Amino acid sequence: MSSVENDGLSRVIRYVEDEVPFEPGYYNEAYLQRRIAARMQRRNADSHDDYLSVLRGDDDERQALLDALTINVTGFFRDPDMWADLRPVVQELTAEQRSVTAWSAPCADGREPYSLAMLAADDPDIDDRSLDIYACDISEEAIEAARTGIYETTRTTDIGEELGPLTSYEPYVEQEDATFRIRESLKRRVTFETHDLIQDRPRTDVDLLFCRNLLIYIDAAYKEPLFETLQTALRPGGYLVVGKTETVPPGCRDAFDAVAKRSRIYQYTG
Repeated sequence: MSSVENDGLSRVIRYVEDEVPFEPGYYNEAYLQRRIAARMQRRNADSHDDYLSVLRGDDDERQALLDALTINVTGFFRDPDMWADLRPVVQELTAEQRSVTAWSAPCADGREPYSLAMLAADDPDIDDRSLDIYACDISEEAIEAARTGIYETTRTTDIGEELGPLTSYEPYVEQEDATFRIRESLKRRVTFETHDLIQDRPRTDVDLLFCRNLLIYIDAAYKEPLFETLQTALRPGGYLVVGKTETVPPGCRDAFDAVAKRSRIYQYTG
């Protein structure tokens, strides 16, 4: 990238920092560049300064850029091996405690927390009545989509196949052709809220915390501070799940024991 392009990218990033509810300073520049370039292409902007003009004059584009910057690849029961390794953890938590708090942060379009709710309801060895599930995302649009709970099978996404780990998905999901709707009884099991994991105060006394596939986008200098935030959220003995390509930063490793190393499930030792 030329120095002119670099200067243009810097101006867009500064504008995002000032005008969009997103903290670009925590994210690595290559990630920001890719996401911004994708939006520039969609809006036929030939330069970063052209795109900056679009951002300044278009509320919808500012929201679209926020969604692009915070987008997470997701799916029901994404990484089935992880869910298989997590099942005994949830069984143990609900057997030992009257109340278990789970937190999905960030939750994208809601499929992760709904997967946990379905797993708990479907497994006779999990007391789903003791499980309180909270889910958050920085994107209001993502949270609204999650609350709506409507998902479509497409050329690249087979919702029925994603729900394969369940004995049956009919008690939890209504299907009409390619449209799958989360049943109201299951929706009530998950509380969704808009939340910035980096800037806002975290929940506390969390027993099971999902923070999957966020750390890979975070600049190296901020990974450890973010992990310290996660530690603040967890109660001693609570569990943390990160993405399969992510690891606990070196400065935080003494505080976590690997429960299922292949699935990146850790227990916080406090």
